[in-house]
Amino acid sequence: RRLMSQEAALKYFLLGAFASAFFLMGIAYLYGYSSSVTFAGIHSAVIGGSGNDIYLLLGIAFISVGLLFKVGAVPFHAWSPDVYQGAPTAVTALMAAATKVAAFGAMLRIFYVSFAEAYWQWRPAIIAIALITMVFGSLVAIAQRDVKRMLAYSSIAHAGFLLSGVIALSKSGLESSIFYLFAYGITTVGAFAIVTLVRDSGGEVTDLNRWKGLGKRSPWVATAFAGFLLSFAGIPLTSGFIGKFSIFSAAYESGARSVVIAGVLSSAIAAFFYIRVIVLMFFTDPVED
Repeated sequence: RRLMSQEAALKYFLLGAFASAFFLMGIAYLYGYSSSVTFAGIHSAVIGGSGNDIYLLLGIAFISVGLLFKVGAVPFHAWSPDVYQGAPTAVTALMAAATKVAAFGAMLRIFYVSFAEAYWQWRPAIIAIALITMVFGSLVAIAQRDVKRMLAYSSIAHAGFLLSGVIALSKSGLESSIFYLFAYGITTVGAFAIVTLVRDSGGEVTDLNRWKGLGKRSPWVATAFAGFLLSFAGIPLTSGFIGKFSIFSAAYESGARSVVIAGVLSSAIAAFFYIRVIVLMFFTDPVED
């Protein structure tokens, strides 16, 4: 019944329909290129060089658009903040964790199996998208005053970090991506579970100003949320640090040094807005209302 939820639903429906159309068009082009829609069939066509290369390029581009929309990478991210804020928090947690894990699982499977031999045709574009996604998500999150919108832009930045594993195209890249997805999924569900617990008489309170002094009112809730935020930030001894270290190591070994540099700088920027929330919870006096 909320207008914000109706707007979020409409945006997700329209943009999702467009993304699905792009994805299906990509499948059609790949079928035109390889006469197959199986991963193995497309892979053997790429190796053999059979078919028109323009069909292959269009197929890769359109399928990438569909998948990048699902993971919320820039410039296909426009739905993320509004949908995260407008949806019920339990649904937001499912979308932020399960949908992103599933979409990256599909992306890893397609790029590692079908498009591995067409490496130089898609790698530059994915590197550019990864760089923009990391930096944009981290910078815009600083300006957010709503917890769910902040976590939405945080998830955009994490999509950029995860694209490093796709770019690596190696065994270590695959392993580190799977670990990162596992750690990120659990942390995201935990963070949104905490968001549902912070309430007043009107329901959930997502305005950051209302979270002031939460550490004094509800120390266990605030401590749990701080732990999840530190993991998002990639602070040492957390699963987020291990995930980022391994995925950036794999990208560095593959020669994508620009991605690693941008990733480390974006992580430093992201640490600022995560730690700002911790300071707000523990080192600010609660509002009396």
